[in-house]
Amino acid sequence: MTNTSKQLADKIVEAIQEKKGSRISVIDLDSIEGAICRYFIVCQGNSPMQVEAIADSVSDMVREDLGEKPVKVIGLENAVWVAMDYTDVMVHVFVPEMRDYYSIETLWSDAEITEIADLD
Repeated sequence: MTNTSKQLADKIVEAIQEKKGSRISVIDLDSIEGAICRYFIVCQGNSPMQVEAIADSVSDMVREDLGEKPVKVIGLENAVWVAMDYTDVMVHVFVPEMRDYYSIETLWSDAEITEIADLD
């Protein structure tokens, strides 16, 4: 059974919340012609240690629950910006200052963006 991109995105959000990731944005690129994926998920952790824990949680939960592994993960060396490529879903986990600096959510102003409320 193949998982839908939406199921994958939902599982990723759950995994981020599991490690108290905050300011989660789910950017739906499905209607954007030429988009590199269907969903872009952006969130942040308060420190490189938390960013790494969030990335590990995403990797573990998606593998255990959906049987999928990321095609590529970059940024774990310094863990200030970790990017995870699940083909149809891209995950970006930042420390706050890097997220503010790159502001990648603004790249798709014409996409539907869902802000997920923090769990705390």
